[in-house]
Amino acid sequence: MPDMPDMPDMPTSRTPSGVVQASEERPRTDSLPELGRDLKAELAGKIVLDTCNPYPERDGDMANEARQKGTGVASPEFLPGTRLVRAFNAIYAEFLDSEAHRKPPLVGIPLAGDDAEALKVAQRLVSDAGFDPVVVGGLARARDFDVGTPVYTRLLTAAELRQELAPTQP
Repeated sequence: MPDMPDMPDMPTSRTPSGVVQASEERPRTDSLPELGRDLKAELAGKIVLDTCNPYPERDGDMANEARQKGTGVASPEFLPGTRLVRAFNAIYAEFLDSEAHRKPPLVGIPLAGDDAEALKVAQRLVSDAGFDPVVVGGLARARDFDVGTPVYTRLLTAAELRQELAPTQP
């Protein structure tokens, strides 16, 4: 398999755990297309929590395209065949430590996915991490908590998040 660019110390075993290890060292959204292509067989049918956010200044042109489409629409194109859930991407990484398991009410974490079982797994992981999962809807609804939206990186309770993300009535 070809080497992935911009991934220092990439494990030679192209296993999903090796990719996770490498991505923790240097997470980049522009690696999603390469990961999806190179690990298509290994990731097929697997539940994937996509925590990435596309930033053009870091990720290049693909970030502009992902933002235009919405991450919930773009990410499945990069990771075909996965059971994708958008999760943990609307909160600063520092808050994952400082706000986890705080006294109630807990911080709400928005989730979007088209696979009911994958969403249940994501809800459990969010709860186990000390947050309150808020299922917003299908992947297309991930746009509602993408970069630049009113809820992005705000520490809202689940009730506040539901209120902010409730569909508007005509």
